[in-house]
Amino acid sequence: MGQLGPFFELDKRRQKAVILLFEDELTDEEIAKNVQRRRSTLDNWKNDDKFKAAQEQYKKLVVKKDFESKALRELVNLLNAKSEMVRLQTAITILKMSGMMSDNSTPELDKAKVRKANAEADIARWRADELTGKNKSDDSTVLVDDIGDVEDE
Repeated sequence: MGQLGPFFELDKRRQKAVILLFEDELTDEEIAKNVQRRRSTLDNWKNDDKFKAAQEQYKKLVVKKDFESKALRELVNLLNAKSEMVRLQTAITILKMSGMMSDNSTPELDKAKVRKANAEADIARWRADELTGKNKSDDSTVLVDDIGDVEDE
């Protein structure tokens, strides 16, 4: 399976330029020579939106590959920290990363979301029973128009 995204859409020279720029060990002049292009060409590439997007993607790939597992191991270690606050923040971070908690989540909000989900499930169940005829006749709602107007006379 091939890789997707702007970095992998670039030709080999541009990819190499992205890598060398990320490593930040050479001057732009040296990078241009390394990819067999002029400095002005490298400057043009650096101003190109697709090249910029490729740089962003490459940065994320490197960070993910090189640091993500180490960061997760460190988080697991922090769950045993002496400080209760550190343990709490670590637990929250892990829950957020797993998608079980959002940035604006609170216990009250989470309880409200559960209540809403349960209510929506009850409504869906009632509607399904209504369609299949499983609801008793006393489960119906009768609307009464007790406001008199010209048509009622």
